[in-house]
Amino acid sequence: QLQLVGSGGGLVQAGGSLRLSCAASGRTFGTYAMGWFRQAPGKEREFVAAITGGGGSTYYADSVKGRFTISRDSAKKTSYLQMNSLKPEDTAVYYCAATYRGASMLVNEYNYWGQGTQVTVSS
Repeated sequence: QLQLVGSGGGLVQAGGSLRLSCAASGRTFGTYAMGWFRQAPGKEREFVAAITGGGGSTYYADSVKGRFTISRDSAKKTSYLQMNSLKPEDTAVYYCAATYRGASMLVNEYNYWGQGTQVTVSS
């Protein structure tokens, strides 16, 4: 079992930065790939970024590539999403998730989800 608690959202102006955190409880954090997804009002949940269990490989949606960076700290059992050069279209609720199937862009591949944290980017 794994419990995830996301934090770090807020209101920021376009061009600004935020860092989201996802703290995990459980002894096997390192065996799970971690992902970040987002959901804007009236839209489906979409993939943002993922990182493998060992942290050696990362994957990004085209819309955030070059602006967002996913990372993980096994000692702290925490995954991070550093978001730079934020745009109004990045406004959404951001969710962290964990999967034992390997890093994936698919929502259905993830077994555990955090509660979501709101990110609002003003123009």
